[in-house]
Amino acid sequence: MKTILITGCSSGFGLETAKYFLERDWKVVATMRTPREDVLPRSEHLRVIALDVTDPQSIDQAVKAAGPIDALVNNAGFGAAAPFEVTPMPTIREVFETNTFGTMAMTQAVLPQFRERRTGVIINVTSAVTLRALPLIAAYTASKAAVNAFTESMALEIGQFGVRVHLVIPGRAPETRFAENGSSRMQGLDHEAYADLVKGFMAGFSEPGPITHPQDVAEAVWRAVTDPSSPVRIPAGADAVAWTEAS
Repeated sequence: MKTILITGCSSGFGLETAKYFLERDWKVVATMRTPREDVLPRSEHLRVIALDVTDPQSIDQAVKAAGPIDALVNNAGFGAAAPFEVTPMPTIREVFETNTFGTMAMTQAVLPQFRERRTGVIINVTSAVTLRALPLIAAYTASKAAVNAFTESMALEIGQFGVRVHLVIPGRAPETRFAENGSSRMQGLDHEAYADLVKGFMAGFSEPGPITHPQDVAEAVWRAVTDPSSPVRIPAGADAVAWTEAS
């Protein structure tokens, strides 16, 4: 039985992916900053481990506790939706610490075991906003675009060891907490000059049209992990597929 470690499993894409792999008889190491076993089904094949991807000690402890794994899904991340002009630099650094450097740190932490065994799969979850520019999420987009470039370079670097690296690229996902997280992080910021743009952006999450469901992402991760012929970039969700084809 194979084992997958997934970051950011408390909700959204990470939670759905953990459930998806459990249902298909994988051992799942579900990691969260604050572990909550109640959000996942009871299973002898499930372990919930504390992990803060911005903390080197936490990463080291989690990887050791997980033991040998066959796949890593770097899903942990958050978005800060606000006009860049008024977004505090500490918030921008926090976005990059989690979304970009957290992904890099986790990759570096598991690579030795993958390289030594000459097998393993790394999946980095980014966003379709890297394919189509949108306002108010400049820092978030930059943090995810960096992961895209990182992933494609790593695919060339470690393929010689039998290790695969893939991008799963979701689209608009109103069923997740992205908009909620963005709203909370905008509180207290003076964005009056951008008020109309902010209203339009937040309203866009409830507009009709193609969207990405958490299961779309879980299915894309499954494809990337189990199908060696999968491309490096895999869009997840009808809107992400459309944006990929148009890019």
